[in-house]
Amino acid sequence: MQTARLNWIYYARGIAIILVTYRHVFEGMKESGLAVGDYPFLEYANIFFYSFRMPLFFIISGIFVALSVQKRGVKKFIDTRARSVLWPYFLWGFIQLTLQMAFSRYTNGQPTPGSYLNLFYLPREIAQFWYLYALFNVSVLYVFSRFVLKINPYYNLVIGLIFFYFSSIVYQQSINIWFLSDILHYYIFFAIGDCVSRFLLDKNNYRFFESGRMLLIMIVPFLLAQSYFLWQNLRQQISKYMFVEYYQPFAFLVIALTGGLFIISLTFYLQKKNILKWLPELGVQSLYIYVAHVIVFAGVRIVLTNFVGIQNVFIILFACMLSGILVPLLLYKLAVKMNMRWLFTLEKLKTPVSSNASTLTQVLKS
Repeated sequence: MQTARLNWIYYARGIAIILVTYRHVFEGMKESGLAVGDYPFLEYANIFFYSFRMPLFFIISGIFVALSVQKRGVKKFIDTRARSVLWPYFLWGFIQLTLQMAFSRYTNGQPTPGSYLNLFYLPREIAQFWYLYALFNVSVLYVFSRFVLKINPYYNLVIGLIFFYFSSIVYQQSINIWFLSDILHYYIFFAIGDCVSRFLLDKNNYRFFESGRMLLIMIVPFLLAQSYFLWQNLRQQISKYMFVEYYQPFAFLVIALTGGLFIISLTFYLQKKNILKWLPELGVQSLYIYVAHVIVFAGVRIVLTNFVGIQNVFIILFACMLSGILVPLLLYKLAVKMNMRWLFTLEKLKTPVSSNASTLTQVLKS
């Protein structure tokens, strides 16, 4: 298998982390009582770009799982995941809960000391951090299935499909199976990433994805799929915004994959044109942005609304988005400079990470 420049991976992560930040900022503003309802298009955007963000993260992780295990072995792969994903989950989850309790007068979340236990079995109660716990658990389960039990990737795809459907039943029946629900729900996307990896990483196929024609072709199904997702969710009063995902699971699967394929096509095109060069940098540092962005923008929102007296939705949205993305980057760079990189990961910094990273080896180290 031939490999070529892989900046498209970082472009994809960069786009996804911007969309994630927008959703969390918007939801935080809504929960805090700001008048976001006066501007319905903000909520439409929140729903329109929702379906494919998290599936895309799992697909990208799945793309490199086989190569990572071949390079490191199963035990080292799990150890690396624990150091780079599980550690920041527990550390930053603890930090965020502590800050929410300390500033409970101003924050949306109202945790108690008992909430620390949720880190172990109810990650959905720790706001955005559920993703890291799910990513670690899905990765470990998939690697065990694929490389210990020797289950074929395509059989894993079938297993993932069964898991995915079962997760929708669990949701519909309001059955609490703790962190297992996220494993069931996202296993299929990790398996999809593994199944398509050989095709996506083959240099001979790059022309197919990089073509502007491919991007234009994908725009129509992308717009139709996301518009359907928006329309169906808006008209629901029960399970609003989650209706398609859990009550029309196979439609959601098509919608999420259509969105993911469009973003992948877009990122290949951006890579070819070598434009928006700041975007891959966000992708390289996306994990560090993810763990700290809610803490940062929540603080900015609290200061602007409670102490400065600003209530303008667009000013707050812009300030929170900008700070939520840039401040974590600065915090990470400061941590590296102060030899405190352990705040974000326990993995050793072997080589400087750059947005120009373009080889498979550099991607596997990230």
